Amino acid sequence: MAPLRVPAGRPGSGHARLQRVAQLLDSKWRIPGTGIRFGADAVLSLVPGVGPVVPTAVSAYLIWEAHRLGVRPGTLLRMAANVGLDALISAVPLAGSIGDVFFRANLRNMELLRRHLDQQGRSSR
Repeated sequence: MAPLRVPAGRPGSGHARLQRVAQLLDSKWRIPGTGIRFGADAVLSLVPGVGPVVPTAVSAYLIWEAHRLGVRPGTLLRMAANVGLDALISAVPLAGSIGDVFFRANLRNMELLRRHLDQQGRSSR
């Protein structure tokens, strides 16, 4: 996925921070000898009980930040649906961790945020 770009005239440190958090959750590490990447979400899903809760809470924070950046309600709902599906996948013991490797809700949400910021940048020109 393309890195999050910020339209001209907007401070970028917060956006870059959100992108780093999403990458940590979804694609921080690579399985050697493969192109398969995984993140803390897949690892934490292995921990019974609290494992799936922590990444979901962090994902909710990313949606809250998108809300603060003025993302439209329809896009926020799509982001919440991504996180909801990811939480359902994570709830399945062991298989949920494998699913988390392939369904990267946070990176999908950062792509939605990037598109929003690109549209904002085009409309402010």
